[in-house]
Amino acid sequence: MPLSPEDIASRLQAFLAKETESSVRVEGLRWLAGGASRAAIALDVVVEKWVERPRWPAVLRLDLGGKIYEAALERDEEFQVIACAHRMGVPVPRPLWTSDDPAVLERPFLILERVEGETIGRRIVQLRELGEARKALPRQMGEALARIHALDPLECGFLPWPSAGPGGTMCPARAVLERAQEEVDRVGGARPGLEAGLRWLLRNAPSSSDLVFVHGDFRLGNMIVGPEGLRAVIDWEFAAVGDPHEDLAWPFVRDWRFGRDELRFAGISGGEDFLAAYEEASGRRVERGPLRYWEALGNFRWALGCLTQAHRHLSGAERSVELASLGRRSCEMELEMLGLIAEIDGSRRASGRRGV
Repeated sequence: MPLSPEDIASRLQAFLAKETESSVRVEGLRWLAGGASRAAIALDVVVEKWVERPRWPAVLRLDLGGKIYEAALERDEEFQVIACAHRMGVPVPRPLWTSDDPAVLERPFLILERVEGETIGRRIVQLRELGEARKALPRQMGEALARIHALDPLECGFLPWPSAGPGGTMCPARAVLERAQEEVDRVGGARPGLEAGLRWLLRNAPSSSDLVFVHGDFRLGNMIVGPEGLRAVIDWEFAAVGDPHEDLAWPFVRDWRFGRDELRFAGISGGEDFLAAYEEASGRRVERGPLRYWEALGNFRWALGCLTQAHRHLSGAERSVELASLGRRSCEMELEMLGLIAEIDGSRRASGRRGV
């Protein structure tokens, strides 16, 4: 049975009193719109011992018992990633506390300083009061992503790394696809479109000598946005070491346009302003061929992610109309993926080139 707000507040007070060696009050709990695998709960933490600033607006991120991808980080690992990003000047909420002790809230959690703003992607691309933000976001997101890719992955030794392929070459795309194959097998059923896409993606997977710290879910919906634009990057549970094009292509995935398909980048621009800002801030050239490949791979991954979420409902692991409804969106990303594959193959034939 889920904990009540009263139980959460009283248990957190006891936990935080030990952490801060002070009397603590937890006030104003309210549920926020969150992801399908974690709850987001706004609250205020009052630490009486911290005289200069006793009240901290915060957000509790609490596991709900499921994962979109099995490779997702644990909460204490995600906390360490956010702490690293915060130290290096990436716009993220300040990390405050974390615990995986089931005696506290029964499930792992982390607590971050609350950053006010809009996080719902569909509202970000539609709200009139965020019109100026939409103009600024592509450049701000490009600059933020350059900072993320400059982080040292060795500071977080638990991050997944791609394994070396034949001849010692690194192929991050193949590592992603091998994990995806396990998810396809777990979900089961006849998936001819996804299976065909998976075979094409494996056959055309590009090698990469440029490995960076990747966020793994860099898109609207995982940004806190105010009228001036980007305030914070959130949801770091898919951080890993990989190809920079993975993060660069992810906001171009069909579902992350939130119905504004005419604006390929996040439903807010054509994307060239985002890519130019990233290149300028990072000093790294974005290769359009690999970018297009990773866009096809991104649509494959989210098509599979939707099926995985629906499977949680259909298998009885977690009954939820929201999870069940995600399954129907899989076909949209599958169609987008197949269209991208056709475009890439057509372009290769026209130019007489092979490979991505």
